Amino acid sequence: MSAFLQARAADRSTAKARWRAIAVDGKQVRGSRAAGGAVWLLAAMGHTGTVLAQRQVDTKSNETPAFVPLLDGLDLENAVITADAAHTQHANGLWLRERGVHYIAVVKDNHPGLLKQLRTLPWTENALDHKDRTRGRGRLEVRHLKTAAFRHLDYPGARQALRVMRRRRDLTSGGTTIEWLYFVTSLPPGAASGARVADWIRGHWKIENQLHHVRDTTFAEDASTIRTGSLPHMMATLRNLAISVYRQDSHTNIAAACRCTARDPPRPLTALGIT
Repeated sequence: MSAFLQARAADRSTAKARWRAIAVDGKQVRGSRAAGGAVWLLAAMGHTGTVLAQRQVDTKSNETPAFVPLLDGLDLENAVITADAAHTQHANGLWLRERGVHYIAVVKDNHPGLLKQLRTLPWTENALDHKDRTRGRGRLEVRHLKTAAFRHLDYPGARQALRVMRRRRDLTSGGTTIEWLYFVTSLPPGAASGARVADWIRGHWKIENQLHHVRDTTFAEDASTIRTGSLPHMMATLRNLAISVYRQDSHTNIAAACRCTARDPPRPLTALGIT
């Protein structure tokens, strides 16, 4: 599936981007039944919406050991990997850098020493690299990004520290919350603009909004009665295929795209290049 979708994306691309952001995140198929609990799937998705890989996580383990096997074998040339804090592991960072792959890794309490180091950097002396402001869902959100080149960050291949200040104001209650998020990246200074880095940090959550949420709502994945053996993984893969093809064809509403396809049986065959 990955090779087909990447080839299909290349056919539709008019220019090759310098960098390709790829998000890694997991999802539980809640209605499934497997020894030890429900099936958990880890996926890699380009920030443009194409699913590149998916792997079932051992029910006796968690997502972390599945990170390298998920990405191993993919074409990661010019890739920048984004993932949540569970995958900010030295082994993962080392594996990526040994293959020339860049990352943006979020740092939280699972790395207390590194987090303390990032918090105590002289951020007030650094200029603002990017600022953006969005309004929607009843709130106003302002985000500031600052970067700091630093030689001795305790993470494999880290070249820069990043701090995002996120201020949210509820337009109904008037309440305001402020949050600081910290990251490390292997990208050297000047490799990407502040706007691009900020977009990658926010864009990571597309895998939740444009893939996992769609599988739950449009395809009712968690309510599926196909629950046992390898079938939940297989059906999730088919849903990933459909979503990715629709995204590549510039559909933003997957439910509407499904209805359109259902009205004309040859349409899915045409989309897949079969007819």
